[in-house]
Amino acid sequence: MITYQTDGIAMPKLKKRITTAWIRTVAATYGKQVGDVAYIFCSDERILEVNREYLQHDYYTDIITFDYSEGNLISGDLFISLDTVRTNSEQFGTDYDEELHRTIIHGILHLCGINDKGPGEREVMEEAENRALRIKV
Repeated sequence: MITYQTDGIAMPKLKKRITTAWIRTVAATYGKQVGDVAYIFCSDERILEVNREYLQHDYYTDIITFDYSEGNLISGDLFISLDTVRTNSEQFGTDYDEELHRTIIHGILHLCGINDKGPGEREVMEEAENRALRIKV
């Protein structure tokens, strides 16, 4: 089950049924099934708290993915800072909704096993994001 929640901010305008179907489709392209995935939309300040408390990182980010996946069943909690999504949209000159969907699927791609911290991994993640955005329903 995929859930969409907020922590101290307004819910973004999302077509939840369509977004959920898209997420399931993308996961299936990696041979994965979606278990329990919770999106928690929050502010920069909240994501900074989460980053400090759980990861000992002292910086803002657009998404933090907590992975509880087992085998081919992906599950996790995904915190998304809508403040940073907006900032990234402005910085990269992209549409806000596109940037939000890129961030939403970024977390799913992490749950599917794609990383973005090592050498060459960022490019692999970016291509996977672009492929996912092209198949968006």
